[in-house]
Formats: sequence, C-alpha cells, structure tokens
Amino acid sequence: MLSTGLNLPEELQGYHTLVPLEGSGAGVERRKLGNWYSTVYRAIRSSDGMPYALRRIENYRLTRQAAFAAIEVWSRIEHPAIITVKEAFTTRSFNDNSLVVVHVYHADAETLFEKHIKAKPPTVQTHFGGRSSQVLHANLPTLLPERTLWSYVVQIASAIKKVHDVGQAVRMIDASKILVTGKNRVRISSCGIVDVLMHDMHQDMGHLQQEDLTMFGRLIFALCCNNVAASSAPHFQKSMEFMGRNYSPDVKNAALFLISKSGPHRSIDQLLNIIQGKVLAEMDEALHATDRLEHELLSELENARLVRLLCKFGFINERPEFAREPRWSETGDRYIIKLFRDYVFHQVDENNNPVINLAHVLACLNKLDVGTDEKIMLVARDEQSCLVVSYKDIKLCVESAFK
Repeated sequence: MLSTGLNLPEELQGYHTLVPLEGSGAGVERRKLGNWYSTVYRAIRSSDGMPYALRRIENYRLTRQAAFAAIEVWSRIEHPAIITVKEAFTTRSFNDNSLVVVHVYHADAETLFEKHIKAKPPTVQTHFGGRSSQVLHANLPTLLPERTLWSYVVQIASAIKKVHDVGQAVRMIDASKILVTGKNRVRISSCGIVDVLMHDMHQDMGHLQQEDLTMFGRLIFALCCNNVAASSAPHFQKSMEFMGRNYSPDVKNAALFLISKSGPHRSIDQLLNIIQGKVLAEMDEALHATDRLEHELLSELENARLVRLLCKFGFINERPEFAREPRWSETGDRYIIKLFRDYVFHQVDENNNPVINLAHVLACLNKLDVGTDEKIMLVARDEQSCLVVSYKDIKLCVESAFK
C-alpha cells in the first residue's frame, strides 16, 4: 500500500518512513546515474531503528543475481572518506523495477557541487533611507581556500588508495557524488552502484583505476574554477591561468598529473608521493583536532564524576521519610556526610555571609572522588563538636550510606 501525497511505500524490505532527500517537481533537474534516473531517500531500518540513505535506481531490471557480488565487496571496505555500503536489493514497491542500494546516512550533508560550485540564487536587500528600495545581489561562488582544497584532496586520495589496494575502482569521483559531512570533511558516496549497473560489461580494472585518477583531476579543476567543465578543451587554458593566479604551483602540478596520459607511472601512490608534504600537514591537523577533542572530553568526564557525587549527596542527606529517625541523619556515616556537606557548601565569612567559592567546591569534590589521605576538620553547626577525618574516610562513608 502506498502512502498518499508523496506516493511512497510504507514499508520497503525492512525499511520504513521514507523521506526524499532531493527536490522534485517542475523546474527541478533530476539526477542520473549513467542512463538511469536515481532518487535518494532517508529511511528507518526496523531492525535497529537507525536512519539510512537509500538510493533508488528507477526502471532497472536486474538480470543476474551475481551482480550483487560487487555490493558484498564494497560492504567490506571501511574508510573514513567513503560512505559505507550496507546492502542492495530489487523491489517493485515503486510500481516499477527498481534497484535500491543502502548506505550509511549522514545528516545535513551536502555535495561538493552544492557547496562550492552551484550558483546561489540572488539575495534581496532592503535599505531604509527615507524610502525603501530593494537591491538584488548576485551570490557568486567564492574561491575555495587552498588549505581546504588540500584537505579535500588528501582525504579523497586516501580513499582512492584504499579502494585500489583491494583491487577495485571508485568510479564515483564527481562533485555531485562527494558529500561534505562536516567542517572540511568529505566522503565519497554512491560507491558500488555503477559496479552493479555495469556488471554485464567486461571492463579492465586497471583502465577503471586510471579513469579514477582522471576524474580526480577534473574534480580539482572544477573546485578551483567553480566550473565542472573547467578541464575540458574549450576552458582548459583559461582554467590553467586562473589556477596559476589564485593557487600555488603544487595545486596545478597535482591536477595536471592526474589528467595526464594514462600509463604505469600514473598511480595513486605516485600522487601521494607528489603531495606528501600536504599529507603530513593534514595528519598534523588531524592529530591536533584529536587532542582538542580528547581535552574537551576529559573535562566533560570530570564533570560527570562530580555530578554523580552530588547525586549521591542528594539521595543521602536529610531524607524526609527519616526526619524523625536520629540514627539516619545524626549518627555514624550520615552525620559525617552531613558535616562534609556543610563544609563544602555552607561556609560563612567573618560577617556571617555565605561564601560562594566554586573553586573550593570543585577542589573538595575532586579530592573526595579520588579519596585522598588529606585530613580536614568538620565542625557541627552549633560548634559544640568537631571531627578530624580524611577524604578517604568520607568517601567510604558516602559509599556505605548510599548502598
């Protein structure tokens, strides 16, 4: 049964709640994979409740089940710059013969074409100076910073090497098929689909890998010049001049190497040798980013430990059901914890004003969490008694009372 409105299946081979991720309707150019139209949906898998990206190839009739062997190969390829392939199947749920390939879903992703090449619609600005007037401003694509370009190049080159090393070809190095999934993070999408579509055509893998390098070179030209046809013959000379004015010679050398004549000298390993300095710079940046994230994570981990301590205090201190039970609040472990609570939070100055000192609170809680041997003096509110105990002793009291 098809849902109304979008005319989509309610359930599809264990997936449900399909939502199109691409525009449709009049005036929207439909995307094609080879000779077939394709559409991408987000769907929820029933078995784990997680979202996945489903790319549907319309009106494709699979003639041999052996074509799915390529999907099995791609499902075993894991790389941070490749969107993982999960499975593939055929279906008639769309009232035709469709091939559906399932990939890992990345929310809020956009293609390199949409982010850096596609012209944005003009914006309207209204000025108020006695009377209102509207001015159209064209949003021209901005020049891609070279540092960002090299980050993209290194990530894509690493992904190509992974694929070539296992004897496969990417076949999808195109600005419309590479997704930007985070700040300067790119991932190649739609992998494995062309292998299924072209399974009945014998093609030399070495030739396909050389084609990968050529497509990679064209992509660099397109990103530098904001034009997918920048490396074609009519635009080549102007593109070279533009790259020479706006980018370092290293960019032009890498792009020219990739679109040069195929041969044994042209391989992804050779490209990585040419750009090895950029690879090292990217690795350094990645290590710095990891260090920053670990530092932030450690601070959050410390916060979580202190929150757990505060929760235990909340559970233990002055429970209303034991308000008339002196053995709970005024003797033994509970009494020490109550005095420690006052020591941490209820100190006053010489004018009997509350002392609001977050550093004191954090220091005390951290020492308690560790259970140090440092001793402190706990004084009763009536100042008629005092106890000298260590943080280690207090920690044991807290654990005993909580249990």
